Amino acid sequence: MGASEPVRVVVVDDQELFRRGLTMLLGVEPDIEVVGEAGDGVSAVELVAATTPDIVLLDVRMPKRSGLEACMRIKEQAPSTRIIMLTVSDEEGDLYEAVKNGASGYLLKDSSIDEVAQAVRVVAEGQSLISPSMAAKLIDEFKEISRADREPGNAPRLTDRELEVLRLVAKGMNNREVAKQLFISENTVKNHVRNILDKLQLHSRMEAVMYAVREKLLDIP
Repeated sequence: MGASEPVRVVVVDDQELFRRGLTMLLGVEPDIEVVGEAGDGVSAVELVAATTPDIVLLDVRMPKRSGLEACMRIKEQAPSTRIIMLTVSDEEGDLYEAVKNGASGYLLKDSSIDEVAQAVRVVAEGQSLISPSMAAKLIDEFKEISRADREPGNAPRLTDRELEVLRLVAKGMNNREVAKQLFISENTVKNHVRNILDKLQLHSRMEAVMYAVREKLLDIP
């Protein structure tokens, strides 16, 4: 996606009024193009296959196929498409399931249109859209699961600096905040994150954090 090209978005929600309103409001943004909308999970998967958008705004709860299931199918067929889940609740079970199924972010439905548009831009750049409190909940839940798991396997070796970056990402920090904390440039942070994902063969920052927790690569009390 070139710098001058708009971010291509698909909006998926079973509430027609909400879906049409979001589509109309996002369509006003000069750097965002809504390329389609769908009202259920089955149609969403078909639409993404036909349009290959950069971002999907995907309702968690929908008829025919849940948003979580649709998220998993979309990531299978279009790994480069990034998904932001839309929900009325930030209940952590939903958050964990969404990220586990490949979502890059999570937005409450009462977010303002400016917040939604900014979320689309941030996730399109490859960042996760998870607040520090949500990140902490996610890691707590994942630690509970990993305790019951097997012994650590042969995890790919990350450098000390990559582990430092991953620890800060685990706290919900974005690239700018990580750069400031480590006194390095944002581009350097992006390169570290890209290297981490390449080494671990993963698609999102939070997947990398969960992997690191499971493999006990991070010292998180």
